Amino acid sequence: MKAYIQGTGCVSAQDSSVFPETIREYEGDRLPVADPDYKQWIDIKQIRRMGRVIKMGVAASHISLQDAELKMPDAIIMGTAYGCLADTGVFLNKLVTQQEDMLTPTAFIQSTHNTVGGQIALLLGCHAYNNTFVHGAFSLENALQDSLLFLQEDTSRKVLTGAVEEITDYSHAILSRFGLYKNGVAAGEGAAFFVLSAEKDAASQAELTAVEMLYKPASKEETGSHIEKFLNRNGLQPSDIDLLITGRNGGDDSYYEAIEADLFATQPVAKFKHLFGEFPTAAAFALWMATGILKKQEVPQAIMVKGAAPEKVKRILIWNHHNTTHHSLILLSAC
Repeated sequence: MKAYIQGTGCVSAQDSSVFPETIREYEGDRLPVADPDYKQWIDIKQIRRMGRVIKMGVAASHISLQDAELKMPDAIIMGTAYGCLADTGVFLNKLVTQQEDMLTPTAFIQSTHNTVGGQIALLLGCHAYNNTFVHGAFSLENALQDSLLFLQEDTSRKVLTGAVEEITDYSHAILSRFGLYKNGVAAGEGAAFFVLSAEKDAASQAELTAVEMLYKPASKEETGSHIEKFLNRNGLQPSDIDLLITGRNGGDDSYYEAIEADLFATQPVAKFKHLFGEFPTAAAFALWMATGILKKQEVPQAIMVKGAAPEKVKRILIWNHHNTTHHSLILLSAC
């Protein structure tokens, strides 16, 4: 089952209104979002009670719906690994400092992982299927696969799907102790949403051809074999990929380099985490960027790692891994 991307929306470390012509530069190991004017999509009285991650998700979802010229989706399906970290931290902190007494409910209500999807539905007045996948670094990919299954049941539907994540001081400190942000790896955050349709039309921006996951491969050889079989199942060879976008994060990228040299030695290779940061659902931003490339047929020079930027792009393969354990493959084609 494949789907067509009808609209995209993104709130990230890059200003989506001027990217890729203008790229924001950062120092340090955190890439915070370039906050847009949230009053465009959210009533000013509600903004005060919303956490950052909710505002990011609501804004990105509304941008994608506007891009697709769609007022009401038939489903809202999203993924997040960490959920609403800031509100969770506020609630737990008050739980301790106030000795479990006189707690305000807002932080608790907004601390659940499905808060963003629920808030989007409330603002839209959408009573349709609403699901949030909390599957670690496979959260986005599971949301995409569920969206494909939902569209397969009824090809007239349109699905709003995406992913969201945020950085907090607490989470950054904890993950840093785990050694995640070292050797130049920068933490990222943001929200990216897509409107998916089973039917192609003049407004279709890209074809979501296939999505697949691989957990804890035994070796680089097994990973390379899996990628080759994935392409073969879709009637392709590695040489048919016009642009490979990998999840290189500036740390130890030898895993990517070894398989690139074996399978994609002659293909152009790009990266994206130097622009958006490292986090479990970062592939959503590679998907957003790749959709823009297929739509405009322009490859930003700032993302290229190997080879020349192709002038014509028909197929893009996104290969991302998180901590070498969670590997995901997303295949996109031009419409």
